[in-house]
Amino acid sequence: VQLQASGGGLVQAGGSLKLSCAASGSRFSGDGMGWYRQVPGKRRELVAAISYRGEKEYVGSVKGRFAISRDNAKKTVFLEMTGLKSEDTAVYYCNRFPNAFNYWGQGTLVTVSS
Repeated sequence: VQLQASGGGLVQAGGSLKLSCAASGSRFSGDGMGWYRQVPGKRRELVAAISYRGEKEYVGSVKGRFAISRDNAKKTVFLEMTGLKSEDTAVYYCNRFPNAFNYWGQGTLVTVSS
């Protein structure tokens, strides 16, 4: 399986970004998918997940600000982030949820300046 996350960058606090993650080598449409993030020195955490049926869940700190979606035909999952805060700074990854693949890909760096 390959997971290619993109769309990160430097943004001011309060700004927005939309991340994309293209998956290949997996069935995708039958899998739940998640967006995770990791700050150096801390554990990777799940921030949003979407089931194969489109049901969504979010960690409390991003509820109302982040929106996860998916395009099964393109095997792509998205994370639209608004109202960004400095504490959202991290490397963002996508992976299957639950039961993440061992391969995580490079991720995409999001830096929020205050």
